[in-house]
Amino acid sequence: MTNTTKTHITFLRYFVLFLSGFVVMDVGLGQNTTRHEIKVGVVLDLKTSFSKICLTSINMSLSDFYQAHPNYHTRLGLHVRDSMEDIVEASVAALDLINNEKVSAIIGPRSSLQAEFMIRVANKSQVPIITFSATSPLLTSIRSPYFVRATLNDAFQVRAIAAVVKSFEWRSVVIIYVDNEFGEGIMPYLSDALHDVHVFVSTRSVISLEASDDQITNQLYKLMTMQTRVFIVHMPPHFGFRVIRKAREIGMMEEGYVWIFTDGMTNWISSTENFSSLENMQGVLGLRSRIPKSKELAKFSLRWEKIFGEADAEPNVFALRSYDSITALAMAVEKTNTKNLRYDNVSASSNNMTDLGTLYLSRYGPSILEALSDVNFKGLAGEFKLTNRQLEPSTIEIINVIGNEERTVGLWTPSNGLVNANSNSFSVETFGPVIWPGKSTVIPRGWEIPTKGKKIKVAIPFRRGFLNFVDVKKDPIRNATIPTGYTIDVFGASLKKLPYSVIPSYFAFDITNLLEKVRSEGFDAVVGDVTIRADRFSAVDFTLPYTESGVFMLVPMRDNENNTWFFLKPWSLDLWVTTACFCIFIGFMVWILEHRVNTDFRGPPHHQIGTSFWFAFSTINFAHREKVVSNLARFVVVVWCFVVLVLTQSYTANLTSLLTVQRLKPDVTTVNDLIQNRECVGYQNGSFVRRFLKNKGFQESQLKAYGSAEECHKLLIKGTSKGGIAAAFDEVTYLKFIISQFCNKYAIVEPSFKSSGFGFVSSFSFLSLNLPVQNYTVSFNLGIFIAGIILFHVIVGIPQEFSFDG
Repeated sequence: MTNTTKTHITFLRYFVLFLSGFVVMDVGLGQNTTRHEIKVGVVLDLKTSFSKICLTSINMSLSDFYQAHPNYHTRLGLHVRDSMEDIVEASVAALDLINNEKVSAIIGPRSSLQAEFMIRVANKSQVPIITFSATSPLLTSIRSPYFVRATLNDAFQVRAIAAVVKSFEWRSVVIIYVDNEFGEGIMPYLSDALHDVHVFVSTRSVISLEASDDQITNQLYKLMTMQTRVFIVHMPPHFGFRVIRKAREIGMMEEGYVWIFTDGMTNWISSTENFSSLENMQGVLGLRSRIPKSKELAKFSLRWEKIFGEADAEPNVFALRSYDSITALAMAVEKTNTKNLRYDNVSASSNNMTDLGTLYLSRYGPSILEALSDVNFKGLAGEFKLTNRQLEPSTIEIINVIGNEERTVGLWTPSNGLVNANSNSFSVETFGPVIWPGKSTVIPRGWEIPTKGKKIKVAIPFRRGFLNFVDVKKDPIRNATIPTGYTIDVFGASLKKLPYSVIPSYFAFDITNLLEKVRSEGFDAVVGDVTIRADRFSAVDFTLPYTESGVFMLVPMRDNENNTWFFLKPWSLDLWVTTACFCIFIGFMVWILEHRVNTDFRGPPHHQIGTSFWFAFSTINFAHREKVVSNLARFVVVVWCFVVLVLTQSYTANLTSLLTVQRLKPDVTTVNDLIQNRECVGYQNGSFVRRFLKNKGFQESQLKAYGSAEECHKLLIKGTSKGGIAAAFDEVTYLKFIISQFCNKYAIVEPSFKSSGFGFVSSFSFLSLNLPVQNYTVSFNLGIFIAGIILFHVIVGIPQEFSFDG
């Protein structure tokens, strides 16, 4: 009984205020008979609180405007019609206003669904439709010059939403919307904006306006089982708050969840008519147009409070937009020439039995449109200026619902992007403190391990060798495949870097024809030492390489350690003999020149011979002690010492080279030498290198396969003569592993042959977008596995010799 009485009192207030507007207008018209009444239609859902609030604001606007401008020669006369929350009724109301009332403009309707047909009718009759609440971007596609949007287009806020998601580094979101023009109109713009900041829309959850509570709950349970925890909600307020209430009931408003409202819901959060409680929305983020504070707005709010009472003291943005719309229309009609204020009766076809066949044509509509385009003033909702019949964008406000208040935590402008609401500078891209659902102050990571998440099937290539890259073991208790190795470590580290959870399930398979099995066996990915090759892109897709690329040749090193006479190798035999002969000759020459004048070279014959040879050989190390007296002997010794210096330095340099550089010199240096000498070469079993070697000119009899580093080592030790190989060809990663096992026995030599290295493999089912960029293909993998590890990869140019099966 109390609620009924309150409803009657509220309706009586609206009715009295509505009549007072007409009284003020009638008084003004009675004072000056030269004033022209411009008929304006108003189409709203009169039984809704939204329309009651907006009608009140419209009448207040008329009263305020003509009290401030008593000398104006025009007056707006309102003709109100009830659209009864129905699309057909809204269209009928518009036809009635045009044909019977001969209105010059129509204010409304409330929703975008009602507006579509009304815009087409207005375009045919040249009657401007001015809406302050129809926000769907789809209405712009009608391209009617008689449609004026005195509110913000929904497409304007999508960049602000994307900026919010990007600032918290969330990589995946879920969009929840309704299946009508209001919900679907924003989707292309929102998807593009999120794509531009590299955010993946994992799910689009569409809910019908006729959905029951059970249907809503079932849809939310589906979203609850997924890993994404960031939800963007774009719905009408009465339905959106109903969805949020159900989300809270099933536990989706707890810690870890993120809810972002578009302005369609955010504008109604603080209203008592929001069909929900603020308790259901604790921690949500909302976007809405920022209403700048002004003296006029403060005075208007005081009057609003007197009309509606303390509980409804704050007018919402639609009340302010409707106020400004009427003000703008009143200013526009005052600037027009009322001489063309007439309708023409367009002749209709005799076969047309509908009102559309007798639709009147307004000659005054184009004048109003032209005048509206020039209107520019500071209204209650901010600057009012139309560009292409659309209200110019303003600042977007990001609010956070905390307790019973809406705290502004950030601002967004088209020119400066996202800024702190408490910062005076537009150069700081940050938020104020945010309280998240569950009263958490920790920024949610945006994903959780799903309760029923699908595991990805990952194939592991099984090899008998090179187990440091990939090794597969079986857990007999759980009967599970346990992979280990360098490749698995890289894969695991990549998964940890993802902004959400990926749970792999491993299956071991033989390397032979593994890639062909990816699609046939239903695998999502292959993780192992798989080479990226051009011919494989027809069946699978690759990530960026995670190892070095290139095919090289591995050859044995020369081993000189076991040679006893190794120290003689710096000089040739001829040089050794020549040096020895010169030592004897120099000793003989010094004896001839010195034995007559030098006592050191006198004595018994054997003493003289020994001294001469000793002197000659000791000069090699500059260790001679005998004095040289004769000048001719001194000249000979000086020349000999210079020769000895050259010889010793040359010997030292050659010996050093033999012990270092020459010792590391491989036995084989070129591929052509191997082919011409018919040497046998090795390749890894199952590798594409076999086909490559045959293309280079090697015969089948020259090719030998090995399965591990140990087998390759044994073949190289044997050599071609003993049934082994002279060189091994393989990916540089494998060759470096062999060298690490047998350090100083082998060397990697040029030339190198181009390849693309190792990469992870995904099936084409995860490939979502391919864009041609010059000679490359950029692939955006947005699946579960590769979609998480790599967002893109580049298929580099592969040489012709690598375009083969293997």
